[in-house]
Amino acid sequence: MLAETDCRLILVARRAEKLSMMKAEIEAMAAKVEIFSADLRVDLELDAFLDFVHRLGTLDFVVSNAGISIHRPIFHSLGRDHDFTRTMAINYFAPVRLVMSLLPLLKQSGGHVVNVSTINALMTPMPHWAAYQASKSAFDAWFRSAAPELNSKGIAASTVYLPLVRTPMIEPTEAYRKVPAMEAPPAARLIGSMLYSKKRTWRPWWLWPVQAASILPIKCQEGGIRWRYSGCFKFYTNSVT
Repeated sequence: MLAETDCRLILVARRAEKLSMMKAEIEAMAAKVEIFSADLRVDLELDAFLDFVHRLGTLDFVVSNAGISIHRPIFHSLGRDHDFTRTMAINYFAPVRLVMSLLPLLKQSGGHVVNVSTINALMTPMPHWAAYQASKSAFDAWFRSAAPELNSKGIAASTVYLPLVRTPMIEPTEAYRKVPAMEAPPAARLIGSMLYSKKRTWRPWWLWPVQAASILPIKCQEGGIRWRYSGCFKFYTNSVT
């Protein structure tokens, strides 16, 4: 979307071959592109990327978009601590370290950080999403806490609370393949609009009624869980007597 803009883009992702394809496509137009292949969950790779950015010397915007999603019941995560460490690594620890390291460059330029978040961070916690919602909510809380301090130093801070977006990240969740989802280009336009408007937040207009409606199914499900556990306990005590 920024390919026809006179700017320099710094792109970081895991897949070097895809980054190279993007660089060639974008540089056929007006923008210049720097690419860096790294898995930001790996400390040494994150350190190397940050060194790379600092050597470039100037920075105006940071768009924090990397993330990982996981949909799994708690009792299916027993013995799978990595379900939680890997989501926290990319959804919380990596963006905190990245923003903290780049603050001097952003302060110098009067820059802007855009956090690409999710409506899940604003909704009632949902069953089967504990790892994902906890990690995304952690960075959302950190960023909202840090924003006034960033603003006081001349650094803008924006958050885009996106709904479900049709990307490869949602493909492993079978239930999501048939539900309505935002396509990637409109999501990109929303993110891009924050770069020039510097609006502090964007969220779907329909989020408030969905937040309210999400409470009832959870309460019903909790009631069902308690009922099943109660039934099992009665069966056990009756069989003993």
